[in-house]
Order: sequence, then C-alpha cells, then structure tokens
Amino acid sequence: MKKQKMKLANIPWNLRPLLGLLAATVSLGLAGAVLAESDAQVCRPQTLNGSYVFTAQGFNIVSGAAQPKAIVEGIDFNGDGTLTVPFATVSINGLILHIPPGGTGTYTLDSNCQGTLTFAGGPTNYDIFVQKSGKELFMIQTDANTVFQGTVIRTSR
Repeated sequence: MKKQKMKLANIPWNLRPLLGLLAATVSLGLAGAVLAESDAQVCRPQTLNGSYVFTAQGFNIVSGAAQPKAIVEGIDFNGDGTLTVPFATVSINGLILHIPPGGTGTYTLDSNCQGTLTFAGGPTNYDIFVQKSGKELFMIQTDANTVFQGTVIRTSR
C-alpha cells in the first residue's frame, strides 16, 4: 500500500488555524511533561556518588586575627551517606600540610538538595548545597571561628 502525504494545499483554509493550534498544543504539552519530569527529580544520598575534588579558601579566626587557609582535597562519595578522603593539601597561614589518604566522613542530603557534611577527626562541619545532577556542590564550613567556603566538582563516577 502506498503512503499518502498530507499537503497543506489539501487542507481547507478554514481548518488551517486549527491545525496550527493543535501543533502548538502538542508542543506545549510535551514541554510541560519534560518540565514536570525534571521537577520530580529530588536529591538523596545516592545523588553524590563518585570521585570529586573540593577546592576552598577562607580564614580561621585565631585570637581575633584572621589567618588565611586554602585546600585542595579529594572526596570519594559512596552514595550511602559515607565518604573517604584519598588526598588533601592544606595551607593554613602559609604552613603547607599534605594529608595522607584514609580520612572519612558522613553526609546527609535532603530531597531539596541541601544537607550537611562532617569530616571525622575534628571540628570540620559543613552545610552543603548540591546540584540535582550531583555533578557539583557548594560547601560552607559551619564551625565557630571559621570563614571558609568552596566548590566540589565530580571528576569521575
């Protein structure tokens, strides 16, 4: 059987506006379905899974004086609320520290993509704000006498 193509010339003039309206309605309906699907995505601990690099800078406040600090640190998120630290280089007031592998920590992540992160072994607590894709997050330290914030970017899954 031979396929027949519908030609605009074969559509009566009085039905052509309806055809345009129908096409626009279908397009908007599809766009709405895509938006509704992306809005339905929520964060959960599994959103953070893979290897990331954390870079940050700020200050520790010691006896009322701001001492600069900066860090480049690997973070491996396990997708279950736990993490490990394979490497870190820290500069605190110009003193360079190379942290050996083996650090650990925990994190929480609410459906609105906000959560907390705590590194084990010291007062290092953060509020975190995660992209729904899990590719990037932002951290700010919430311990007293610190002004420290940075970005965490996924490097591999």
